[in-house]
Amino acid sequence: MGENGAAKGYQQAAFATMDVSLEHGNGGGGKCYDDDGRPKRTGTLWTASAHIVTAVIGSGVLSLAWAIGQLGWVAGPIVMLLFSFVTYYTSTLLADCYRSGDPVTGKRNYNYMDAVHAYLGEFAASPPPRRQLYFTLLISSHVTGGVKVNLCGLIQYTNLFGVAIGYTIASSISMMAIRRSDCFHEKGHKNPCHASSTPYMIIFGIVEIFISQIPDFDQIWWLSIVAAVMSFTYSSIGLSLGVVQVVQNRGFKGSLTGISVGAVSPMKKVWHSLQAFGDIAFAYSFSNVLIEIQDTIRAPPPSEAKVMKKASLVSIITTTLFYMLCGCMGYAAFGDNAPSNLLTGFGFYDPFWLLDVANAAIVIHLVGAYQVFCQPLFAFFEKLASARWPESSFITREISLPLGYKLSLFRVVWRTAFVMLTTLISMLMPFFNDVVGLLGSLGFWPLTVYFPVEMYIVQKRIPRWSTQWVCLQTLSMACLVISVAAAIGSVAGIVTDLEVYRPFKSES
Repeated sequence: MGENGAAKGYQQAAFATMDVSLEHGNGGGGKCYDDDGRPKRTGTLWTASAHIVTAVIGSGVLSLAWAIGQLGWVAGPIVMLLFSFVTYYTSTLLADCYRSGDPVTGKRNYNYMDAVHAYLGEFAASPPPRRQLYFTLLISSHVTGGVKVNLCGLIQYTNLFGVAIGYTIASSISMMAIRRSDCFHEKGHKNPCHASSTPYMIIFGIVEIFISQIPDFDQIWWLSIVAAVMSFTYSSIGLSLGVVQVVQNRGFKGSLTGISVGAVSPMKKVWHSLQAFGDIAFAYSFSNVLIEIQDTIRAPPPSEAKVMKKASLVSIITTTLFYMLCGCMGYAAFGDNAPSNLLTGFGFYDPFWLLDVANAAIVIHLVGAYQVFCQPLFAFFEKLASARWPESSFITREISLPLGYKLSLFRVVWRTAFVMLTTLISMLMPFFNDVVGLLGSLGFWPLTVYFPVEMYIVQKRIPRWSTQWVCLQTLSMACLVISVAAAIGSVAGIVTDLEVYRPFKSES
């Protein structure tokens, strides 16, 4: 496909959902269809909250004890609370962008890119010059709407791809931890109990190949509920084990400023502190799928934005409470020796069966979380292919199966290839903590802060250089600085890991 063809297909895919009413032969409304002609949405406050909890309380919670250990008792909890406040505030801005114009009857924006297009400008008629794709132009007020939309898509879907890799790594670590926990129980804690993560990544990938065939985001609500229950299960176990360890220690460990220089080199202290910011940012990442989650909520009244804001508030309060308890109790239990993954770092050894339950819950949760993050990416590229090759029977044909399921050969091939690719990359780079920090730092500013702020400014017609405009831009720039610093720290960690790592031969 040439450059012009690619640009045309890219635009067609982004706007394909706008003509959905024509596909149904329904102008909107009615008993079976919403105002846009799509089948009626059935999502509620609780299903939306389940999706968010599944997206937010992920593997990131397990690295928070380590993150607080790098920052200390003062900065660690403060940074966590700041991230929770910023995430909730910008999620309310983003929720208002689901509809353009009237919050109840305005045109729906089905995904993040549709919202950015609606508020920040038209797509470029042709691919933008390469020099315009530099990251620094994103913060320039002179960047065209088309470039912003294309950059939004690039960042969002790259981030979702990275999350799939991160979750594959995290699931394999938990599966490997179950094996090692049983080994320690049988042979003693002094036995190294080596295990490779590669077979477990393959197992996780095979499971995801099958589950990825679920066609649409709104059909995985049950998977999100199961995953949300699992997230509370392993978070509660981690919290309980931390409390027990603190009781056994007869006091809290840790210090006000975190791990001290001397225990680590000054440079490593800096890198690890920056990486801790990325880990905390990753633990609050869900804005990249917020619009897609909101598109599952049933039509007003009340408006989808009001329901989404309540769901965001409930979810973030719940997750922040768990984060504070798990992170702080983990640090209190182990102090500066807090492991990078609370339930797989083997600060805890007994009871081994409880650790097995916790790690099994992590794996089940990550199976669902993988889908929450990947379904928007699947949908985008399938619409891109349909718009580019509308006459291809391989892409458009669906085979009806029992129970109302429709099998698409293209969906089978493309989604299988995607899972295989993320699994292969995970095998090449199984560094949980560093990958988590890098994903958090790269995705937090543009998707959680920059675009919601910019769309809100356009939506409310906030004058440039007004007090509100300056405050919003200051928030955005402050988060940019934090994201860049966290990315630098995580890259430094990955470089250090690569110096001693041999692909496909990692052992723990």
